[in-house]
Amino acid sequence: MKILLTSTSFQDSPGRHHQMLADTGFDIDKLRGPLPERDLLDIIHLYDGVICSDDQYTEEVIKRGAEGKLRIISKYGVGLDSINLEAARKYGVKVTNCPDVNQITVAEHVFALLLTFFRNVHHEYNATTMQGNWIRTIGHDLYGKHLGIVGLGRIGKELARRAVAFGLKVSAYDPFIDEDFITTHGISRFNELAEMTTACDIISLHLPLKKETEKIISAGIISNHIKKGLYLVNTSRAKLVDREALIAALKSGSIAGYLTDVSEVEPIDKDHPLIGMDNVIITSHVGSRTYENIERQGVMAVENLLATLQL
Repeated sequence: MKILLTSTSFQDSPGRHHQMLADTGFDIDKLRGPLPERDLLDIIHLYDGVICSDDQYTEEVIKRGAEGKLRIISKYGVGLDSINLEAARKYGVKVTNCPDVNQITVAEHVFALLLTFFRNVHHEYNATTMQGNWIRTIGHDLYGKHLGIVGLGRIGKELARRAVAFGLKVSAYDPFIDEDFITTHGISRFNELAEMTTACDIISLHLPLKKETEKIISAGIISNHIKKGLYLVNTSRAKLVDREALIAALKSGSIAGYLTDVSEVEPIDKDHPLIGMDNVIITSHVGSRTYENIERQGVMAVENLLATLQL
Protein backbone atom coordinates (compact mmCIF):
# COMPACT_ATOMS: atom_id res chain seq x y z
CA MET A 1 0.00 0.00 0.00
CA LYS A 2 1.20 3.50 -0.86
CA ILE A 3 -0.06 6.51 1.14
CA LEU A 4 0.27 10.26 0.55
CA LEU A 5 0.40 12.43 3.68
CA THR A 6 0.02 16.18 3.12
CA SER A 7 -1.34 17.53 6.42
CA THR A 8 1.36 19.77 7.90
CA SER A 9 -0.25 19.68 11.35
CA PHE A 10 -0.03 15.89 11.32
CA GLN A 11 3.58 15.98 10.15
CA ASP A 12 4.90 18.76 12.37
CA SER A 13 3.52 17.75 15.76
CA PRO A 14 4.61 14.82 17.94
CA GLY A 15 2.13 12.22 19.13
CA ARG A 16 1.11 8.62 18.81
CA HIS A 17 -0.47 9.22 15.39
CA HIS A 18 3.03 9.00 13.89
CA GLN A 19 3.67 5.56 15.37
CA MET A 20 0.21 4.36 14.34
CA LEU A 21 0.90 5.30 10.73
CA ALA A 22 4.39 3.82 10.79
CA ASP A 23 3.05 0.56 12.27
CA THR A 24 0.83 0.02 9.22
CA GLY A 25 3.87 -0.93 7.19
CA PHE A 26 2.55 1.18 4.33
CA ASP A 27 4.89 3.11 2.04
CA ILE A 28 4.39 6.75 3.12
CA ASP A 29 5.20 9.77 0.96
CA LYS A 30 5.07 13.17 2.63
CA LEU A 31 4.39 16.49 0.91
CA ARG A 32 3.52 19.80 2.53
CA GLY A 33 -0.03 20.80 1.73
CA PRO A 34 -2.45 22.17 1.00
CA LEU A 35 -1.67 21.00 -2.53
CA PRO A 36 -3.32 22.64 -5.56
CA GLU A 37 -5.06 20.64 -8.27
CA ARG A 38 -2.11 20.90 -10.67
CA ASP A 39 0.26 19.18 -8.24
CA LEU A 40 -2.16 16.38 -7.38
CA LEU A 41 -3.02 15.52 -10.97
CA ASP A 42 0.50 14.26 -11.68
CA ILE A 43 0.75 11.93 -8.69
CA ILE A 44 -2.61 10.99 -7.22
CA HIS A 45 -3.02 7.78 -9.27
CA LEU A 46 0.02 6.33 -7.51
CA TYR A 47 -1.62 6.18 -4.07
CA ASP A 48 -4.07 3.81 -2.42
CA GLY A 49 -5.04 6.46 0.11
CA VAL A 50 -4.26 9.96 1.31
CA ILE A 51 -4.33 11.81 4.61
CA CYS A 52 -4.88 15.41 3.59
CA SER A 53 -5.72 18.85 4.89
CA ASP A 54 -7.34 21.34 2.49
CA ASP A 55 -5.84 20.03 -0.75
CA GLN A 56 -7.87 20.68 -3.92
CA TYR A 57 -9.63 17.39 -4.64
CA THR A 58 -11.51 18.47 -7.73
CA GLU A 59 -13.41 16.08 -9.99
CA GLU A 60 -10.40 15.86 -12.29
CA VAL A 61 -8.10 14.90 -9.42
CA ILE A 62 -10.50 12.28 -8.04
CA LYS A 63 -11.14 10.80 -11.49
CA ARG A 64 -7.39 10.54 -12.09
CA GLY A 65 -6.91 8.90 -8.70
CA ALA A 66 -9.72 6.39 -9.27
CA GLU A 67 -8.21 5.44 -12.64
CA GLY A 68 -5.14 4.44 -10.66
CA LYS A 69 -5.10 3.02 -7.12
CA LEU A 70 -6.96 5.62 -5.04
CA ARG A 71 -9.56 4.19 -2.66
CA ILE A 72 -9.81 6.69 0.21
CA ILE A 73 -9.33 10.37 1.01
CA SER A 74 -8.94 10.64 4.78
CA LYS A 75 -9.38 14.27 5.76
CA TYR A 76 -7.35 15.39 8.74
CA GLY A 77 -9.93 17.83 10.10
CA VAL A 78 -13.64 18.39 9.70
CA GLY A 79 -14.42 20.66 6.74
CA LEU A 80 -14.86 18.90 3.39
CA ASP A 81 -15.43 21.93 1.16
CA SER A 82 -12.14 21.39 -0.71
CA ILE A 83 -13.20 17.87 -1.75
CA ASN A 84 -15.70 17.28 -4.56
CA LEU A 85 -17.92 14.82 -2.70
CA GLU A 86 -20.18 14.20 -5.68
CA ALA A 87 -17.17 13.20 -7.78
CA ALA A 88 -15.93 10.94 -4.98
CA ARG A 89 -19.28 9.11 -4.96
CA LYS A 90 -19.27 8.96 -8.75
CA TYR A 91 -15.85 7.33 -8.97
CA GLY A 92 -16.12 5.16 -5.85
CA VAL A 93 -13.54 6.93 -3.68
CA LYS A 94 -14.42 6.97 0.00
CA VAL A 95 -14.11 10.27 1.88
CA THR A 96 -13.82 10.46 5.69
CA ASN A 97 -13.20 13.26 8.16
CA CYS A 98 -12.71 13.74 11.90
CA PRO A 99 -15.94 14.96 13.48
CA ASP A 100 -16.50 15.38 17.21
CA VAL A 101 -12.79 16.01 17.82
CA ASN A 102 -11.82 19.68 17.72
CA GLN A 103 -14.83 21.52 19.15
CA ILE A 104 -13.26 22.28 22.54
CA THR A 105 -10.01 23.47 20.99
CA VAL A 106 -11.70 25.79 18.49
CA ALA A 107 -14.08 27.19 21.11
CA GLU A 108 -11.06 28.03 23.28
CA HIS A 109 -9.44 29.78 20.31
CA VAL A 110 -12.50 31.98 19.86
CA PHE A 111 -12.07 33.16 23.44
CA ALA A 112 -8.35 33.64 22.90
CA LEU A 113 -9.16 35.97 20.01
CA LEU A 114 -11.87 37.83 21.90
CA LEU A 115 -9.87 38.36 25.08
CA THR A 116 -6.79 39.39 23.12
CA PHE A 117 -8.74 41.98 21.14
CA PHE A 118 -10.97 43.30 23.91
CA ARG A 119 -8.01 43.81 26.26
CA ASN A 120 -5.63 45.19 23.58
CA VAL A 121 -3.09 42.45 24.20
CA HIS A 122 -2.30 42.02 20.53
CA HIS A 123 -0.79 45.40 19.68
CA GLU A 124 -0.88 47.62 22.77
CA TYR A 125 0.50 45.67 25.67
CA ASN A 126 2.80 42.86 24.61
CA ALA A 127 4.42 44.52 21.60
CA THR A 128 5.01 47.90 23.23
CA THR A 129 5.98 46.62 26.68
CA MET A 130 8.54 44.25 25.17
CA GLN A 131 10.12 47.34 23.62
CA GLY A 132 10.48 48.90 27.08
CA ASN A 133 7.40 51.14 26.86
CA TRP A 134 4.61 51.37 29.44
CA ILE A 135 1.37 52.21 27.59
CA ARG A 136 -1.88 51.78 29.49
CA THR A 137 -4.88 51.97 27.19
CA ILE A 138 -8.46 51.16 28.17
CA GLY A 139 -9.94 47.83 27.13
CA HIS A 140 -13.44 46.39 27.34
CA ASP A 141 -15.16 43.72 29.41
CA LEU A 142 -16.63 40.69 27.70
CA TYR A 143 -19.01 40.32 30.63
CA GLY A 144 -22.53 41.41 29.76
CA LYS A 145 -21.97 41.52 26.00
CA HIS A 146 -24.49 39.86 23.70
CA LEU A 147 -22.90 37.01 21.71
CA GLY A 148 -24.64 35.60 18.67
CA ILE A 149 -23.52 32.14 17.55
CA VAL A 150 -24.24 31.34 13.92
CA GLY A 151 -24.32 27.55 13.72
CA LEU A 152 -25.03 25.75 16.97
CA GLY A 153 -23.26 22.50 16.15
CA ARG A 154 -20.49 20.88 18.17
CA ILE A 155 -18.21 23.93 18.19
CA GLY A 156 -21.07 26.38 18.62
CA LYS A 157 -22.30 24.49 21.68
CA GLU A 158 -18.86 24.42 23.29
CA LEU A 159 -18.55 28.15 22.67
CA ALA A 160 -21.99 28.73 24.19
CA ARG A 161 -21.06 26.85 27.37
CA ARG A 162 -17.97 28.98 27.85
CA ALA A 163 -19.76 32.20 26.99
CA VAL A 164 -22.45 31.56 29.60
CA ALA A 165 -19.70 30.95 32.18
CA PHE A 166 -18.11 34.28 31.19
CA GLY A 167 -21.38 36.08 31.85
CA LEU A 168 -22.28 36.87 28.27
CA LYS A 169 -25.84 36.92 27.01
CA VAL A 170 -25.92 34.16 24.38
CA SER A 171 -28.17 33.75 21.37
CA ALA A 172 -28.05 31.28 18.50
CA TYR A 173 -29.11 31.12 14.88
CA ASP A 174 -29.39 27.67 13.35
CA PRO A 175 -32.21 26.29 11.16
CA PHE A 176 -31.84 22.94 12.92
CA ILE A 177 -31.42 24.18 16.46
CA ASP A 178 -31.19 21.82 19.43
CA GLU A 179 -34.14 22.93 21.56
CA ASP A 180 -33.07 20.91 24.60
CA PHE A 181 -29.61 22.49 24.57
CA ILE A 182 -30.78 26.09 24.36
CA THR A 183 -33.37 25.50 27.08
CA THR A 184 -30.86 23.83 29.40
CA HIS A 185 -28.26 26.58 28.98
CA GLY A 186 -30.57 29.59 28.88
CA ILE A 187 -29.78 30.51 25.29
CA SER A 188 -32.19 32.53 23.21
CA ARG A 189 -32.74 31.96 19.50
CA PHE A 190 -33.13 34.08 16.40
CA ASN A 191 -35.11 32.83 13.43
CA GLU A 192 -33.55 35.39 11.07
CA LEU A 193 -29.83 36.11 10.75
CA ALA A 194 -30.45 39.78 10.03
CA GLU A 195 -32.27 40.13 13.35
CA MET A 196 -29.34 38.56 15.18
CA THR A 197 -26.70 40.80 13.59
CA THR A 198 -28.79 43.86 14.47
CA ALA A 199 -29.14 42.84 18.13
CA CYS A 200 -25.76 41.32 19.07
CA ASP A 201 -22.47 42.90 20.07
CA ILE A 202 -20.42 39.92 18.87
CA ILE A 203 -21.14 37.41 16.10
CA SER A 204 -19.17 34.16 15.89
CA LEU A 205 -19.44 31.98 12.78
CA HIS A 206 -19.47 28.19 13.05
CA LEU A 207 -20.74 26.90 9.72
CA PRO A 208 -19.43 24.65 6.97
CA LEU A 209 -18.80 26.35 3.63
CA LYS A 210 -21.50 25.30 1.17
CA LYS A 211 -23.28 26.95 -1.72
CA GLU A 212 -26.03 28.13 0.62
CA THR A 213 -23.64 29.49 3.28
CA GLU A 214 -21.13 31.27 1.03
CA LYS A 215 -21.27 35.00 1.87
CA ILE A 216 -23.97 34.34 4.47
CA ILE A 217 -22.64 37.52 6.07
CA SER A 218 -23.59 39.36 2.92
CA ALA A 219 -23.09 42.89 1.71
CA GLY A 220 -26.78 43.50 2.43
CA ILE A 221 -26.50 42.33 6.03
CA ILE A 222 -23.29 44.30 6.58
CA SER A 223 -24.74 47.46 5.07
CA ASN A 224 -28.22 47.33 6.54
CA HIS A 225 -28.50 44.84 9.40
CA ILE A 226 -25.60 45.06 11.80
CA LYS A 227 -25.36 46.77 15.14
CA LYS A 228 -22.86 49.60 14.84
CA GLY A 229 -19.61 48.57 16.48
CA LEU A 230 -20.18 44.84 15.91
CA TYR A 231 -17.30 42.42 16.50
CA LEU A 232 -17.20 39.55 13.99
CA VAL A 233 -15.32 36.31 14.72
CA ASN A 234 -14.65 33.73 12.01
CA THR A 235 -12.91 30.44 12.78
CA SER A 236 -14.76 28.53 10.05
CA ARG A 237 -14.20 29.64 6.44
CA ALA A 238 -13.30 33.06 5.03
CA LYS A 239 -15.85 32.84 2.23
CA LEU A 240 -18.72 32.91 4.71
CA VAL A 241 -18.21 36.70 4.69
CA ASP A 242 -18.44 39.15 1.78
CA ARG A 243 -14.87 40.43 1.84
CA GLU A 244 -15.36 43.75 0.08
CA ALA A 245 -18.31 44.71 2.28
CA LEU A 246 -16.37 43.62 5.36
CA ILE A 247 -13.38 45.80 4.49
CA ALA A 248 -15.60 48.82 3.87
CA ALA A 249 -17.34 48.29 7.22
CA LEU A 250 -14.02 47.94 9.06
CA LYS A 251 -12.80 51.19 7.52
CA SER A 252 -16.00 53.05 8.43
CA GLY A 253 -16.13 51.60 11.95
CA SER A 254 -19.54 50.02 11.56
CA ILE A 255 -17.73 46.75 12.26
CA ALA A 256 -15.39 47.44 15.18
CA GLY A 257 -13.26 44.33 14.81
CA TYR A 258 -12.78 41.25 12.65
CA LEU A 259 -11.07 38.33 14.41
CA THR A 260 -10.32 35.51 12.01
CA ASP A 261 -8.42 32.26 11.83
CA VAL A 262 -9.05 31.70 8.11
CA SER A 263 -8.29 33.22 4.73
CA GLU A 264 -9.71 32.67 1.24
CA VAL A 265 -6.30 31.38 0.13
CA GLU A 266 -3.97 29.75 2.64
CA PRO A 267 -1.22 30.61 3.34
CA ILE A 268 -2.60 34.14 3.19
CA ASP A 269 -1.51 36.42 0.35
CA LYS A 270 1.08 38.94 1.51
CA ASP A 271 -0.92 41.75 -0.09
CA HIS A 272 -4.26 40.69 1.43
CA PRO A 273 -6.25 43.86 2.19
CA LEU A 274 -6.91 42.84 5.83
CA ILE A 275 -3.20 42.72 6.66
CA GLY A 276 -2.11 45.78 8.61
CA MET A 277 -5.59 46.93 9.64
CA ASP A 278 -5.62 47.97 13.31
CA ASN A 279 -9.06 46.48 13.99
CA VAL A 280 -8.24 43.03 12.62
CA ILE A 281 -6.59 39.97 14.17
CA ILE A 282 -5.57 37.18 11.80
CA THR A 283 -4.24 33.86 13.03
CA SER A 284 -2.88 31.26 10.62
CA HIS A 285 -5.66 28.62 10.75
CA VAL A 286 -4.49 27.34 14.11
CA GLY A 287 -7.84 27.20 15.88
CA SER A 288 -7.64 23.43 16.21
CA ARG A 289 -3.84 23.24 16.38
CA THR A 290 -3.01 22.18 19.91
CA TYR A 291 -0.86 19.20 20.81
CA GLU A 292 -3.81 17.35 22.32
CA ASN A 293 -6.12 17.97 19.41
CA ILE A 294 -3.57 17.27 16.70
CA GLU A 295 -2.98 13.86 18.24
CA ARG A 296 -6.73 13.19 18.46
CA GLN A 297 -7.31 14.16 14.84
CA GLY A 298 -4.21 12.34 13.64
CA VAL A 299 -5.25 9.11 15.34
CA MET A 300 -8.76 9.35 13.87
CA ALA A 301 -7.42 10.10 10.38
CA VAL A 302 -5.23 6.98 10.52
CA GLU A 303 -8.07 4.87 11.89
CA ASN A 304 -10.34 6.06 9.07
CA LEU A 305 -7.66 5.19 6.53
CA LEU A 306 -7.19 1.69 7.95
CA ALA A 307 -10.91 1.00 8.14
CA THR A 308 -11.06 1.21 4.36
CA LEU A 309 -7.68 -0.16 3.26
CA GLN A 310 -7.72 -3.19 5.56
CA LEU A 311 -11.18 -4.42 4.51
